[in-house]
Amino acid sequence: MRIVRRVLLTAATATAWVVAAGGWCWYQINVEPAAVPGGALVSISSGQPFAKTAQQLEAAGVVRSALVLRLLAHWTGSDRQVHSGDFRFDKPLRVTDVLEVLGKRGNGLHKVTIPEGSTLRDIADLLRAAGFGGSDQFLCLTSDPRFLESLDLPGSGAEGYLFPDTYSFSWSVAPAEILQAMTARFRENVAGLEARRRQSGLRLSELVTLASIVEKETGSRLERNLVSAVFYNRLRLGMRLQADPTAVYGRESGTIPSAADLDMESPYNTYLHAGLPPGPICSPGLAALEAALSPANVDYLYFVARGDGMHAFASNLDEHNRNVARLRHGR
Repeated sequence: MRIVRRVLLTAATATAWVVAAGGWCWYQINVEPAAVPGGALVSISSGQPFAKTAQQLEAAGVVRSALVLRLLAHWTGSDRQVHSGDFRFDKPLRVTDVLEVLGKRGNGLHKVTIPEGSTLRDIADLLRAAGFGGSDQFLCLTSDPRFLESLDLPGSGAEGYLFPDTYSFSWSVAPAEILQAMTARFRENVAGLEARRRQSGLRLSELVTLASIVEKETGSRLERNLVSAVFYNRLRLGMRLQADPTAVYGRESGTIPSAADLDMESPYNTYLHAGLPPGPICSPGLAALEAALSPANVDYLYFVARGDGMHAFASNLDEHNRNVARLRHGR
């Protein structure tokens, strides 16, 4: 009888443990964990073991137990269906729902805004500051001949063809995907200008180059067409553009060139070389691209900054010199 009693006691104890373990697992699987203040963002690298993913989710408060997540994922085969990327969890989820989220593409997107007039270096710095990795690989791709050819970009580089806008990417996005998205946005925006571009006789590269200079010269919607007209008039007359931003392009000497900058040899320096520079000097926005196709009907050949973000325009050198003298003396 003692043996029977001992067997029954052992069986009862084992059953109790099984029931307790089952209840614990049921609780872990079906009860939502407490919400993490501000949500949780979990980045999953390509090819990383599911055990590491489970630990990340437990540490972030997304699941109560990494062990239960691993057991359930293994039992259902979900551990072989996890995608890499950034996953944002803004509300409490059951373990089964967490596994469902992991089986989809990463949903943790982060915004980055590229202002009009940004250069490639500016864009690379903005992306790095926003958390999208280092800038070296990004900049290397912007001058890689094969990659440029795959995007149907000129061999001179991607400068000017990365459209300024607000983008959403996951932190794990590859530099090539960022460049593809930005050039695709460029194509979308210039598509509506194609008929006018052909009518103007400008090649696409010439349009983007001229627009990039207009973009750098003024941020005023009231002046873009006037600035564009100045450059059209100068090109028509065979005058050098003498655009200040071209004299400092590619150097870190600031936006206002010194006398030495104006004499510094560079194929982009329109104080030394006639015509348009060999390529864009920044990424122009849609307004600058439109202005480059719609110069105002004026005979201006000169302009000088007034100091308030606007410019004084002149049709001849004498008038321009008077504007310079007046503004220099604050009148």
